[in-house]
Amino acid sequence: MHFLFVVDPLPALKAYKDSSVAMMRSLAARGHTFSFSLMGDLYIREGQVRVSATAMQLRADADWHGHDWWVQESAQDRSLTDFDGVLMRKDPPFDMEYVYATHLFDYAAAQGARIFNSGAGIRNHPEKLAITEFPQYTVPTLVSRHMDRLRAFHDEYHDVIVKPLDGMGGAGVFRLLPQEPNLGAILETLTEQGTRSVMVQRYIPEITQGDKRILIIGGEPIPFALARMPLKGETRANLAAGGHGVAQPLTSHDREMAEFVGRALVSRGLLLIGLDVIGRFITEINVTSPTCFVEIAEQTGFDVAAHYVQALERAVGAG
Repeated sequence: MHFLFVVDPLPALKAYKDSSVAMMRSLAARGHTFSFSLMGDLYIREGQVRVSATAMQLRADADWHGHDWWVQESAQDRSLTDFDGVLMRKDPPFDMEYVYATHLFDYAAAQGARIFNSGAGIRNHPEKLAITEFPQYTVPTLVSRHMDRLRAFHDEYHDVIVKPLDGMGGAGVFRLLPQEPNLGAILETLTEQGTRSVMVQRYIPEITQGDKRILIIGGEPIPFALARMPLKGETRANLAAGGHGVAQPLTSHDREMAEFVGRALVSRGLLLIGLDVIGRFITEINVTSPTCFVEIAEQTGFDVAAHYVQALERAVGAG
């Protein structure tokens, strides 16, 4: 089979730990071929969704810690329907160009292309807002731009986390304690003077035990999570914010939540989901380009990428 990766520029990927590269390695090991493109290489011509795609191979002597791990051919214009599957692995920001790309994927799917995760699936499940579909597994949560409403939520729960709806990697996340002297300034800054909505949640003290990333593939959770542990004195556990990951088996409650969410979302074109969990609560549902494949595999021996590729093969075969 031949797959297309829509990714960030290859030199920017940290191949030794990048989940997309792990997928490529597993695909190659199973005899598949693949090409890559940037999101900006997608276009429509006379109603057909096309792409300038570059075929690539992984070097047999690849240095995964360097920038010389692939060889490529010249780019060719092709229809998205020419590929057995298209993997959307472009990282956020989830800006309007990203949204337009999800629409192109919808049009391509209508023409017969197989997209993972689907355009509609990505677009309709913004990673922070999507948790509101599952209130039984979330802490008290408010989404608003109204200053009085945000202040009232803080007054009720005293210790809260506030974050922008479009942030990633822990950017813009604040913990607001009961006597926060900069409460007004923080809320005004994050809401851009009441013009942008934010999410506020009751603080979960179990963050000290890690912010767990649970991967759900084909509707089923893999048996291990990566608990991202915050630095001392830091509220955020994101790896991008300096946290470190510790793989651990799922608890029975982890599995219950992940199975429930997986069953609900797999039929919506979401082959791969990254569920973020603190304590007993879901905090985000990541569907754009979930990661942590390599960290879990290295610490547990469970080959997440191979598991994903097998699910991808089944999904393509089912079509």
